[in-house]
Amino acid sequence: MELHEAIQKRRSIRGYLPDPVPRELLEEIIALSLRAPSAMNTQPWEIAVVTGEPLEELRRAHTEMLQAGTPPGTDFDTAKPFEGVYKERQRALGFTLYGHLGIERDDKEKRTEWTIKGFRGFDAPALIVIAADETLDDRVAASDIGGLAQTICLAALEHGLGTCINTQGVAYPRVMRQIIGMPETKKLHLCISVGYPDESHPANRLMSDREPMDNMVTWVGF
Repeated sequence: MELHEAIQKRRSIRGYLPDPVPRELLEEIIALSLRAPSAMNTQPWEIAVVTGEPLEELRRAHTEMLQAGTPPGTDFDTAKPFEGVYKERQRALGFTLYGHLGIERDDKEKRTEWTIKGFRGFDAPALIVIAADETLDDRVAASDIGGLAQTICLAALEHGLGTCINTQGVAYPRVMRQIIGMPETKKLHLCISVGYPDESHPANRLMSDREPMDNMVTWVGF
């Protein structure tokens, strides 16, 4: 697959087949993705690939904590809520996604079920967790990790795999650390669900919109 095609076709996959992804394939994808750029070649990322029983244990823990009303959190300061046009884009995506899923606005039960699905990594057969050492500048590390995550998603697509970058999977950091054996000194940034897409899943019909270039770019000196 050509790079141009991969960039155009990449989308967030929220429904997966149960087929496991071979470790050799994940190794190939990650090895290639480690060529992603980073500030001064610091390569700040720490990566854990979770599958099998440890992943099921994580899903059980997340489900139980959500159902018990345990509030999620992160290793970072409280995130600022989206406002203005950013909130509008978020809401538009949510409305479209729930439309594909057939979930009505007032159907709290189904909305809760779908929320839990997100915290379970959409039940993908593998989860890539990316962290960075606490001594690093969070802003710089996050920028580099974003580049790594995009590279992983594009590399996975070439092998017929779907991905979904999310932070729900690391929203209970203590639980995640216990399961994957990652020390407290590593801040959990995000995770990526990985697996073979279930093309019959209604959520996978979603292809998010993008703003026109003229709304996003200022040309100077042309």
